[in-house]
Amino acid sequence: MPLPKLPTRLASILNVDDISIDAVKPSRVIGDKQLGSQTGNKKGNEPGSRSNNKSNNKSSASDNILRGMQTVVMPSHESPQALASAELPSTSSDALTASSPAKAASARIPQQQSQQGRRRSKRSETSVNKIGESGQKLFVLDTNVLLHDPSSLFRFQEHDVYLPMMTLEELDHQKKGMSEVARNARQVSRSLDALVHDSSHLDEGVLLSHLGNKDAKGKLFFQSSAILNALPPDLPIGIADNQILAVVKSLQDSFAPREVVLVSKDINMRLKARMLGLAAEDYFNDHVLEDSDLLYNGVLALPDNFWTRHGKDIESWQQGGTTFYRINGPLCSQFLVNQFVYFEGASPLYAQVREVNGKSAVLATLRDYSHAKNNVWGVVARNREQNFAMNLLLNPDCDFVTLLGQAGTGKTLMALAAGLTQVLETKRYSEIIITRVTVSVGEDIGFLPGTEEEKMLPWMGALEDNLEVLNMGDGDGSNEWGRASTMELIRSRIKVKSLNFMRGRTFLNKYLIIDEAQNLTPKQMKTLITRAGPGTKVVCLGNIAQIDTPYLTEGSSGLTFVVDRFKGWPHSGHVTLQRGERSRLADYAGEVL
Repeated sequence: MPLPKLPTRLASILNVDDISIDAVKPSRVIGDKQLGSQTGNKKGNEPGSRSNNKSNNKSSASDNILRGMQTVVMPSHESPQALASAELPSTSSDALTASSPAKAASARIPQQQSQQGRRRSKRSETSVNKIGESGQKLFVLDTNVLLHDPSSLFRFQEHDVYLPMMTLEELDHQKKGMSEVARNARQVSRSLDALVHDSSHLDEGVLLSHLGNKDAKGKLFFQSSAILNALPPDLPIGIADNQILAVVKSLQDSFAPREVVLVSKDINMRLKARMLGLAAEDYFNDHVLEDSDLLYNGVLALPDNFWTRHGKDIESWQQGGTTFYRINGPLCSQFLVNQFVYFEGASPLYAQVREVNGKSAVLATLRDYSHAKNNVWGVVARNREQNFAMNLLLNPDCDFVTLLGQAGTGKTLMALAAGLTQVLETKRYSEIIITRVTVSVGEDIGFLPGTEEEKMLPWMGALEDNLEVLNMGDGDGSNEWGRASTMELIRSRIKVKSLNFMRGRTFLNKYLIIDEAQNLTPKQMKTLITRAGPGTKVVCLGNIAQIDTPYLTEGSSGLTFVVDRFKGWPHSGHVTLQRGERSRLADYAGEVL
């Protein structure tokens, strides 16, 4: 079947009236090389070859375009309209001159694209040099670090931070919802957006001090190109952790000898990194202390030679039933305000530091709550630390009290007894508010019915147990009616609140007890303490050896955080209770189990 004639549009371009398309024999194109037609063109006569162009300078533009059409692969079933719409590559400068300016511009596109590719490659090499030039460490952050501490980007001082693409992907997956993790993910995204807002060259890095964080002197780098898998074939690249490990491996190989360190809260990921020869660390910035034994306990035992070295030029006076001593000596510089000191010897001393000024300090004697006449709602102190705690709980100038201790040391009982005394007897506070974080030891029991207080009652078993002890009386059962009415009065002054509804509230003249505070994060602890208004006292109770919240340790707990931050403040105090008083069974179990 003969091929049809060229359409009028193409014929007008070629400046001919009637040309049969039979003269054009399609050829095959393999890669960038053209195979001649079945008639077998010689090399010197091949269309588009340089020798042909030189020997046929007088050829017309139409002949050149016709010869150039041999490079177009056209199946025999295509219509002439499809051929007319196809792009006709030109093979000589004459053809380009004869064609329209639009076609000449289209012929320059591949050259422009190659120039742009070279510029991108050059810019990529420049960014590599920018990362590799610095002599500081390069920290690659895992997603869990950002979700744990949204401000972790600014915690690496003069070192640089690198974010893999997979980290950003996981942040995007975690940002939905009302949980603490989702809020942290959104906060990190906002920080990243503010950092890169005015940056036009992300390959060169973004200054971390751009948002006013003066301690962050390094740069933030992003993964802007694909990285080949440099991991063993046994590790599937489809897993997010393995992709981040591949990024760390590639950075380590590219920027040696610069130290590249992976920072992750995932223990297994750090183990895999070390097995691959990569440096990996935990995120330590949220750890107040590396060793919980170094935590401030609020009590200091004075040495045996204390009076020998500090017994000269002692001043003493009495005020409001309290005796004050001003002492001078080298040990005074180590005291903290509201710290308890004791000396058990020939001249025993139990006092509280009220003022520190260089090598001079003012000590105040304590009230002895171990005596029955000084009982607090029927409770007396059974050991030295409990007596110190009672002095803090009943001190109106002490707005924030933290009590640490193992199970059975009397933390909740003393806090409740002091609260009831100051609410119902001295009328210092209007009511007691108790709250705690709802973290279960075992499996979750699901949703609970009722109001806010009814939902919180299963978590307040310790409150019920201690109220029963405080309302026990003589225990002979002769005054059941009086005990019942007293319990009604006590319950009317105690409110149980959930942590979920604390934000935005202000407590005026309240006695706030935060139980099981070791399960709170530092951010949650800040949210609760800042709810305190004028005349409010906050008491935090907990045992850092019984942390149930995942990803919290003794060093990163909110309770450890506030103990360390509030030490030395004139209106706060802390005591670590040492001896259990619950029962001999509980004491022995706490020691051997």
